[in-house]
Amino acid sequence: MADVTQRVLALLAVLQTGRAFTGDELAARLDVSPRTLRRDVDRLRGYGYPVQTQPGPGGYYRLSSGTAMPPLLLEDDEAIATLLGLATLASTGSASEGSLDDAATRAYGKVDQYLPRRLRPRAAALRASLETGPAPAPSTRAETLSTLADAIHHRRTVTFGYADATGRASVRRVEPHRQIHERLRWYLLGWDVDRDDWRVFRLDRITDLRAGGATFTPRPLPADTGVDYLRQGLHRHGQRVVLTIDAPTAAVADAFIYQDVELTPVAPDRTRAVLVLDTWQWLLLNLAVLDADFTVHEPAAFREACRRFGARLVRQ
Repeated sequence: MADVTQRVLALLAVLQTGRAFTGDELAARLDVSPRTLRRDVDRLRGYGYPVQTQPGPGGYYRLSSGTAMPPLLLEDDEAIATLLGLATLASTGSASEGSLDDAATRAYGKVDQYLPRRLRPRAAALRASLETGPAPAPSTRAETLSTLADAIHHRRTVTFGYADATGRASVRRVEPHRQIHERLRWYLLGWDVDRDDWRVFRLDRITDLRAGGATFTPRPLPADTGVDYLRQGLHRHGQRVVLTIDAPTAAVADAFIYQDVELTPVAPDRTRAVLVLDTWQWLLLNLAVLDADFTVHEPAAFREACRRFGARLVRQ
């Protein structure tokens, strides 16, 4: 299937030059047989691309001029994934004008018109059958992500106003390296030029973003990935907790759905969990949902706190 997709995309790229090609010319250019070429042309037509054909001597293939955006070359499962992705993104934020969630909401309502004709009824049926619960999160402007993506690609320094968690405002000059999505928030990982250090910024707190003319040489990331560095910062005040829970991994994953947890099955009904928490109370809140025995291996302070709490409950 990958070879077929690559062939069809290559054929589309050639036809989108706008000129007419003979069958022999196209077959030679794409290194396929005339029979394969005819099949790939039929596939393009099935996707909704208007390929004109003139048979006989002097015949040709040509892509007719059409809409500004031709139908998307998507398989059935890719079309479903696109709609589900837009629906999920649209359920976050406040849908303010210009925000990423607002753009997703608008795209979700009209993406099927860009799909191949054969997929449009299925896409419309999926959209009519789907509901997504709201997931409150700060809105991020689509333009902000686009500007930062361009600056990262062209290695250009950016300047912006920034308000930290306390509301204190400052002006930052940053070499942008990664945009990161974690826990329904968008972040920028970059080198703060004035502070001479790596910093992570919440995109929803950025204002007056401007990409400058100065370029920079990319620096090695301060961790294996941008996500790793962000998580290190989010967990800097927490403690590593290791425990074994007498429950299947899927059930433990449901109980710790809002925690950054690493799960390893050690038996069909036993799971090892490693996570970072600020207090032992958060651990009990999640474990109470499971109603399963557990053993806290570390830290010792968490283990003793759980024992004291258990003894307190027994006395009631």
